Amino acid sequence: MSSTAQSPAGRRIAELLDGNSFVEIGGQVTARSTDFNLQEMNTPSDGVITGYGVIDGNLVYVYSQDVSVLNGTLGEMHAKKIVRLYEMAGRMGAPVIGLIDCAGIRLQEGVDALNAFGEIYLQQTLASGVVPQITAVFGSCGGGLSVVPGLSDFTFMEEKDAKLFVNAPNTVAGNRKEKCDSASAKFQAEEAGTVDMVGSESDILAQIRRLVTWLPANNEDDASYDECMDDLNRSCAELQGVQYSAPFILSTISDGKEFFETKADYARDMVTGFIRLNGVTVGAVANGEQEMSARGAQKAADFVNFCDAFNIPVLTVTNVKGYKASLCSERNLAKAAARLTYAFANATVPKVNVIAGEAFGSAYVTMNSKGLGADLVFAWKDAKIGMMDARMAAKVMYADADAQTQSEKAKEYAALQDSVEAAARRGYVDAVIDAADTRKQVIGAFEMLFTKREGRPDKKHGTV
Repeated sequence: MSSTAQSPAGRRIAELLDGNSFVEIGGQVTARSTDFNLQEMNTPSDGVITGYGVIDGNLVYVYSQDVSVLNGTLGEMHAKKIVRLYEMAGRMGAPVIGLIDCAGIRLQEGVDALNAFGEIYLQQTLASGVVPQITAVFGSCGGGLSVVPGLSDFTFMEEKDAKLFVNAPNTVAGNRKEKCDSASAKFQAEEAGTVDMVGSESDILAQIRRLVTWLPANNEDDASYDECMDDLNRSCAELQGVQYSAPFILSTISDGKEFFETKADYARDMVTGFIRLNGVTVGAVANGEQEMSARGAQKAADFVNFCDAFNIPVLTVTNVKGYKASLCSERNLAKAAARLTYAFANATVPKVNVIAGEAFGSAYVTMNSKGLGADLVFAWKDAKIGMMDARMAAKVMYADADAQTQSEKAKEYAALQDSVEAAARRGYVDAVIDAADTRKQVIGAFEMLFTKREGRPDKKHGTV
């Protein structure tokens, strides 16, 4: 590594990668501009260390901004190094990891620096769906640079010093940093939904290492497997009769009970993340609450799109009664639900659904139902599937009847329309299973679906 090895940027790379595996590219590059006395300033590596190395033996490309050089500002040559890194990653088919610590655009370079932003955006767009993109913010990431994590697949943020913003909090009308620090890691994780994980610098680097081992190297990689030391037929008796908890179910059925959750602090009505089944990485989407919000639907849609792009099978665990009824959610709910519907329907990867609770109305249809194209649908024996809760249905259909009549009709409706058996008789559920058998059933399903091939109408792209 160059003379910047002892800078925070260099130390982060050393901690992120396997020992002594980093190979620097462009270590001798310096700023080309001479305007505003820039030639008198020392700009080693032009403020960004770029190169490649391995994480647990997996090739990755890394750039790390050096705040000790012109405050890490992004200029022409700085950007060209990142662009070249993306070009190499695309050709070799390996993930790109960006470690951000930048005071913004380099004012001395004017339009050259401004154009440099566009060149980076272009490379990120071309790489999207081809190689995984991971960004971690350790210092400032504002203005145009905030688009970089927005274009990435996964974003991490240091909990104390990192700032991520388009407009600084104090520039937003009616707001002050003291009132709402919209640039903070907490806000970006809980309110904006931009950040997947918040933690200390060491925590973040460790979690990025862990994430890389779960992901395929590129969209054509079929080797994202790990040896499974767990019993494929392991009974999950702890799922029998317990209160519904999506993270608990997902971790329980996964190999070694491992679950890598994404965006855990955002839209908790929806849970997304990765599990392993017989050593294979599987994307998991589950209802965290029984009411689906606009944010939850959007969170799930983005995750399903990522999985489909990288040929990662998708498992859903369904327990939903309907959509969240609030003014805030209603503003975006129809569009968000449509995007989730489109994501599931458009995905061609193997898709399995486990109904682990109640599944009512169009919210259930949106959650990878048989009608939407799920390859296999399982339901626990005590699950409920239907248009709506039987008691509510009876009140609607027999609004003028007395309570006893409504109660009787509710029982009839439950037997005919709300039971898991009724759905199975009509072919909307492929098998009714014991909760304890969930692991072996979904492993068997994905094994069968491994060679799935599915065509789509010839078109440039959809518009949802």
